Amino acid sequence: MTGSSGYPPFAVTVDLVILSVGEEGLEALVIERGEEPFRGELALPGGFVLEDETLDAAASRELAEETGLRERHLEQLASYGEPDRDPRMRVVTVAYLAMTPDPPALTAGTDAAAASWVPVRSLARKHLAFDHRKILRDGVDRARAKLEYTTLATAFCPREFTIAELRQVYEAIWGEELDPRNFSRKVLSTEGFVVPTDATITRGGGRPARLYRAGPASELSPPLRRPRSFARQRP
Repeated sequence: MTGSSGYPPFAVTVDLVILSVGEEGLEALVIERGEEPFRGELALPGGFVLEDETLDAAASRELAEETGLRERHLEQLASYGEPDRDPRMRVVTVAYLAMTPDPPALTAGTDAAAASWVPVRSLARKHLAFDHRKILRDGVDRARAKLEYTTLATAFCPREFTIAELRQVYEAIWGEELDPRNFSRKVLSTEGFVVPTDATITRGGGRPARLYRAGPASELSPPLRRPRSFARQRP
């Protein structure tokens, strides 16, 4: 089958791996597809790139349209172009990785019947439409690796946070408990990772804890290495 130009139909989409840290650890945003193909199945948010927009603009638009979210962090992940990945036509997708703190209420839209936050570990037992399971796995792997050598973890935190809250992000994404004192020492000794504020907060009747905000650094030197006992958990 070919179009008027003599070339077969061809389209470009964007798909979004959107991660957050909730009560059940690392969570991913998935939608229930409201249209064919794969109607009623779980999928990553995404859609077709319009003729007059860039890939980044398409990713931001789809994020807002299908979930009502405005991202704190959005980066290009990878491209996927297996010939049979979409039954409608030849479709190449460019995947993006997004992070947001405190999973907010969601608003499904366009071709999404519903949107929900699902723990990454439970998605290992679920089928996802298209090749979205592989895309999700690649996004989670990217996030886990980048926590070692970048300040990405602060994208999962509110604007002001405690060192304990930052540690909980690492624990949720790596699936490993960390020693509080060692973690605090490493974070506070890394220039530009976090910046102290003049505020403190008390939670659960404990001692007041200093609040911090993300510092100017984007890379960690030295890196924060994952524990040797870290077991790779792939969705």
